[in-house]
Amino acid sequence: MTCDEAELLLQALIDGELDAGHARDVENHVAGCAHCTAMLRDYRQMSQAIAQAGAQYKAPLELRKRIENALPQPRAVPNRRAVLRGFAMGSAVSALAATGLVAIVLRHDDMERIQSEVVSAHLRSLQAGHLTDVISTDQHTVKPWFNGRLDVSPPVIDLTAQGFTLIGGRLDYVDARAIGAVVYRRRQHVINLFVSQTASTERRAAKIETIQGFNIRHWSDRGLNYWAVSDLATDELADFGEKFESAMRSGTAG
Repeated sequence: MTCDEAELLLQALIDGELDAGHARDVENHVAGCAHCTAMLRDYRQMSQAIAQAGAQYKAPLELRKRIENALPQPRAVPNRRAVLRGFAMGSAVSALAATGLVAIVLRHDDMERIQSEVVSAHLRSLQAGHLTDVISTDQHTVKPWFNGRLDVSPPVIDLTAQGFTLIGGRLDYVDARAIGAVVYRRRQHVINLFVSQTASTERRAAKIETIQGFNIRHWSDRGLNYWAVSDLATDELADFGEKFESAMRSGTAG
């Protein structure tokens, strides 16, 4: 374990959020590293001081309401059969034309719904203990972890040298199915890269949108859909996506 990996886990160790294996790895690293020993001591002293001072803050009810209102609300998805039944009452030509229109509208609605679910999954991941199922900066550790857990394992690329640190991965659920999330960090910003399989092998150029204050870079390539979600500025998120796609093209993905 490196110092960078240990530093990501020190506070989780203090709060008792690590499983036995990860806790042992961090403790073994700290035992032989003066830098991380000092950092762990500082964190513990800070936690004790806060606990002794009884420093607590209860968020006002108004804040809770604002957060709940900001979260995506469940949306009723149009029933294809019901919609098409209504169009069938017109002429055959009108029905055929309308069917094409309905398909376009439904695809757009589906995409909006999935984008909202992706943002909700990103928000859930920011809660303590929800960010990663496997913690590692090594792509050859994260990639195999997904094997057998999903129909398709997401590509895992080490972009640390480019300024985006790989910190792990996890399983998440979007559109009522399990998908992979590869997690990166840029300074204090978390980037969740959600990956799911798609029937189309055509490449879809990247598009960035903003939902609930979070930026989403969505693209498709080689039978996979990608959603990179973060509170990073759009230019930095675009830079992340471009570096990821470039690494995919050069064949450096894990």
